[in-house]
Amino acid sequence: MKTQKVTHQSYLSSNNKSKLVLRRTRRRFNPKIIIDRTIETTAIVSLLLTGFSGVGAMACWGLEIIETNANSNIIISGWQQQKSICLGAMLVSFSVFLGSSLVGASFSIQRDKF
Repeated sequence: MKTQKVTHQSYLSSNNKSKLVLRRTRRRFNPKIIIDRTIETTAIVSLLLTGFSGVGAMACWGLEIIETNANSNIIISGWQQQKSICLGAMLVSFSVFLGSSLVGASFSIQRDKF
């Protein structure tokens, strides 16, 4: 972040000519940094969600196979629906990752002015 130095001068005493200089920095609001951090956070969270949804889908798939082998009279399994939900969440979160990466890349290209 860009900082701006502000200098304050104060006299210790009227007889003493030495000066005490205090320096304080001010931070400026920079929207580019906030946008970059938001895009980066979105990409990381979507990758984590993709991984966890994939693990959930694999677990539901395994439990569906176990349930089917345990009782052959079951036609519709409850695990199949949960597996589909996990696979859908995985697809959506991976799409979010690709979209945020594309937006971040386009912002960096605009900044570099290719």
